[in-house]
Amino acid sequence: MKRMIIQGGNRLSGEVTIGGAKNSTVALIPAAILADTPVEFDTVPDILDVHNLMIILESMNVKSSFTHGFLEIDPTQIIEAELPSKAIKSLRASYYFMGALLGRFHRATLIFPGGDNIGPRPIDQHLKAFKALGASVSENNGTVHLDAPNGLHGTRIFLDMVSVGATINTILASVRAEGTTVIENAAKEPEIIDLATFLNNMGAQIRGAGTDTIRINGVDTLQSMNTHTIIADRIESGTYLAMAAAVGDGVMVHNVIPEHLESFTSKMIEMGVDLQIDSDKIYVPRVKQLKAIHVKTMPFPGFATDLQQPLTPLMSLAEGDSTVVDTIYPKRVKHIPELQKMGMKIEARDGMIVIKHTDQLHGAEVSAGEIRAGASLTIAGLMAEGTTVINNAGNILRGYDRIVWKLNRLGAKVSIEDDSSVKI
Repeated sequence: MKRMIIQGGNRLSGEVTIGGAKNSTVALIPAAILADTPVEFDTVPDILDVHNLMIILESMNVKSSFTHGFLEIDPTQIIEAELPSKAIKSLRASYYFMGALLGRFHRATLIFPGGDNIGPRPIDQHLKAFKALGASVSENNGTVHLDAPNGLHGTRIFLDMVSVGATINTILASVRAEGTTVIENAAKEPEIIDLATFLNNMGAQIRGAGTDTIRINGVDTLQSMNTHTIIADRIESGTYLAMAAAVGDGVMVHNVIPEHLESFTSKMIEMGVDLQIDSDKIYVPRVKQLKAIHVKTMPFPGFATDLQQPLTPLMSLAEGDSTVVDTIYPKRVKHIPELQKMGMKIEARDGMIVIKHTDQLHGAEVSAGEIRAGASLTIAGLMAEGTTVINNAGNILRGYDRIVWKLNRLGAKVSIEDDSSVKI
C-alpha cells in the first residue's frame, strides 16, 4: 500500500509537460500482439498500468522493455498461455487482450478484469461484437472463454450504446478478420483515432475512426515500419490546468492538444480563468475570482467523465453553487466523502453533485478510491492548510505519469511512502 503525503499551502509556478495518453497506451499495448514484427512506442507514460500490461505480455512470452518513455514490444515469439490474474484484476483495460487474442489466435480465455470501481461497466457490447464476428462466448465463474475455430468474418455491428471499450475491442478483433467489418454507433474518442493510426501504419485498413461509423477491411499481416508516438493525455492535461487555476501563480502546460480539450477549457473560461491557448501549450495565469458553472459529462466531444473530479476542487473556489451531472458513470462519487473530510462543501443528491463555495480546506487522512478521485484529492491537498495523507495512492500512480516529480518541480511538497504507519 502506498500513501501520498502533501504539505499544503505552496503555490505552484513554472512549466509541466504532459505525457502520452493513458487511455491510448492501455489499448496500444494489447494491440501490439497483433503485429508480426517488433513494435516501438514513444512518449509512453510511466504509470503502473503500463508495468502491469508488461507483466501480462511476459506471461505470453512477449518480450518488452521500457525506458525514458520508450517502449519496445516483440510479439514474434508469442505463445498462448494463462494470463496472470493479479495483473488482469489490477486494471480494467486488460480486457483489450480479449479482442487482440481473438484477432491473433481466434480464441482467448480471460478472467473478468478489474480496475476502478466507478459503477457498472458491463462488457455485453464487447461480447455482442465478438459473437457477430463468429466467436462463441461462454462465461464461467468470472472467466470469459472466446473461441472462433472457423476464424473471424467481417460483419455489420451496431453498438447499443456508445462505448470506447467495445469500439476498441471490436477493432482489435476485426483488423485481421476475413472481409469487411462496419462498426455503427462507434465511440469517437481521440484515443480510438490513435489506435487506428498505429494499426494503419502497420498495414491495417481502418477508415472512419473519429466518426460514428468505422469500416475495417481485414488484412493478413501487420508489420511495424516505424515508431508510433502516442498522443498527449487530455485527462492529465485537464488535471494540471485545473490544478494550476486552483493553486498556481502562473503555470505553462506543454504537450497539449487543445482540440481534444475544448469542452473542458470552455468551462474553465466560463468560470473566469483567462487561459492563453497556443497550438500545443496552454498558459494558466493566477486566478482571482471564479464564477459557478454547471457541468454535464457526455461522450466525446462532450465533457469527459474523467475530468469532472479533477475540476471539483477548482469549483469549490467559485462564488455560488456549481453542479455536476455525470451521464456516463452516475456512481462516480467516491471523492465526495473524502473531500468532505477536508472541509469541502460538496454533496450528491438527486443524481447531481453540488459544490458550494468553500473558503478554506484543511489537511486530512483520506483515500483515493480510484484514479480520478485521487487526482481530485491531490489538488485539494495542494489547496489545503496543513498535511494531507492520501491512502491507496497506487490508484493515482496508475494514471498519472511521474506525478510526484512533476508536482515538486512546480513548487509543491509531495512524497510517496510505503510505510503504513505514516500519520498526520
